[in-house]
Amino acid sequence: MKLNVQQIRKILPHRYPFLLVDRVEEIEFGERIHAIKNVTVNEPFFPGHFPEYPVFPGVLIMEALAQAAAILTFASASEEETLQAADDLYLFAGIDNARFKRPVMPGDRLDLYAEMTANKRGIYKYKAVARVDGQVVAEAELMCAHRKMGDA
Repeated sequence: MKLNVQQIRKILPHRYPFLLVDRVEEIEFGERIHAIKNVTVNEPFFPGHFPEYPVFPGVLIMEALAQAAAILTFASASEEETLQAADDLYLFAGIDNARFKRPVMPGDRLDLYAEMTANKRGIYKYKAVARVDGQVVAEAELMCAHRKMGDA
């Protein structure tokens, strides 16, 4: 299954300048996702990070991977679960074993891969990898937590 940015916006609450997934290439429900972030020189942080040598911030690579994982989680839920959770929050709960292998620059296509490794009592874990031109640029184990709006 592929998703365009309009379909992604129906799943994720993020908006410009913080929506970091442009397209979903493939989803295997409850298992894995391959999404894309196109990095352009027009991104709002490049004038300050860094003016003479623009580098896509590592923290935003992690956020893009987390957003891809969130799409996997939301898309994998049944319609009934989605309706029940419409006003709930999924919060970033942890990053383990994060590694950055090389800089990501304007013009790069960031391929985002996330695989769901655990789902227990509202805690979701993922193995996530970001690649450019087939080379690993970053990887981490991510965790998110499902919370009711009043409990967050």
